Amino acid sequence: MSTNDPRLASMAPDELRSHMRALGYRTQNDLANAIGVSRSAVSLWLEGKVGVPRPVAMLLRMLVAAQRRSF
Repeated sequence: MSTNDPRLASMAPDELRSHMRALGYRTQNDLANAIGVSRSAVSLWLEGKVGVPRPVAMLLRMLVAAQRRSF
C-alpha cells in the first residue's frame, strides 16, 4: 500500500459511526468485543477525544469494502 492509500488515513467519528452501522455493530460494546478493545476506547473514538488508531481504521474500511463487494 502506498502512503497515499486512503485506507491508511485516520478516521473521523462520523465515519466510525457509519462503518459500525454498515458492519452491523449496534453498540459500542459490540464493536469493542469484535475488535478486541475496551468499550471506553470506542466511546473516546466516537466522541472525538482520541483518534481511531490507524490499524483499526484500516481494518474497518477493509471489512466494509469486502462486504460491499460480496453483495
